Parts: sequence; C-alpha cells; structure tokens
Amino acid sequence: MNNGSCIFCRIAQKQVPASIVYEDEKAMAFLDIKPLNEGHTLVIPKEHYENIFDIPRELIAYLHGVTKHIAVAVEETTKADGISIIQQNGEAAGQEIFHLHVYVIPRYEGQKLPSFSELAEADREQLSQTAAKIRQNL
Repeated sequence: MNNGSCIFCRIAQKQVPASIVYEDEKAMAFLDIKPLNEGHTLVIPKEHYENIFDIPRELIAYLHGVTKHIAVAVEETTKADGISIIQQNGEAAGQEIFHLHVYVIPRYEGQKLPSFSELAEADREQLSQTAAKIRQNL
C-alpha cells in the first residue's frame, strides 16, 4: 500500500521529479536531493514500508541485492575510495523520512560523515547528469 503523503511513495509513483538511476517492479534507486558527494543514491522498495521491522524478509533481501548492484555502479562512476551503505530505522536512529531507504554514499579518504540534515540541496540538472553516468555503469 502506497502512502500518498510519503515523498518516496510519490517518487516511486513518478508524481514528483527524481533523478532515477534504476527501477524495476519492486525497487527504485534515485539520487539524493541533498547529496554528501556526487553519486549519493537512495534505494527504496516501491511499496511503502516504514522501516526494517515492517518489510518482509524476502523483499529486504531483494532490496539489498539491488543495493549491491547500485554500489558497484556508483563506485565505478565516481572512482570513490569507499562506499557507505546506511539504513536507519526510527527517529532515534536518524530516520527522517519514514519510508524504508538505503543510502549508497561514495566516500573519500579523510572525509567525515556529517548529519544528513546538514547537507545542502543539489541542482536538479547536475543530479540528472550524474544519474545518466551511473546508469551507464549498471
């Protein structure tokens, strides 16, 4: 069941713009509007699940398979020194959007991980160009 007030449900339904990197019948990956680095991607189930406690085991396993596929493409595209895979559950853990999502974040030597709320919004055209580059490496 999709939630009409959930921004990620609205992205999955293509009701709001996103720089989509990958999509199939169960999952979608798109660039974060507030990226830590170029290539910072979110992987979501298309169906609405609030967190890891709500999603069926088979679907979270599938989602992490997609996450690996995206991580390989992001690393190849960005030439990052590493990739952080982050998935937060609940407000106390830092979850701000209550639709399960997995962060795929390219990282570089010596770089500290700031709070996601501190990140600035990116230019949509730049995000679209980066999404096209990542898609070429899928």
